[in-house]
Amino acid sequence: MAEAHAPMSGIETSEIEAAVIDIIAREAAIERARITCDSTLKDLDISSIDAIQIIFAIEDRYKISLPYNEPGFDVGSVAGLVAAIEKLVADNKASA
Repeated sequence: MAEAHAPMSGIETSEIEAAVIDIIAREAAIERARITCDSTLKDLDISSIDAIQIIFAIEDRYKISLPYNEPGFDVGSVAGLVAAIEKLVADNKASA
């Protein structure tokens, strides 16, 4: 059963998910339709260089720094990236 996502810091989860998918499609030059929240970067055949560009683009868009070297941070999936962005955006909002 799919759960509805609640707004987080004024940004809907679906907006973050859509933006991440758009960034991945643009930076990796793949069709947006191939990318879902369940996709992994490996499934999408995204190279390491493209993955780095995706992370930089996400950081620039949301003015955050993704802790991609920390244990537990999932850079390998769209869902992991979305969850990390949601948390960092909420943390930034709370500390502002």
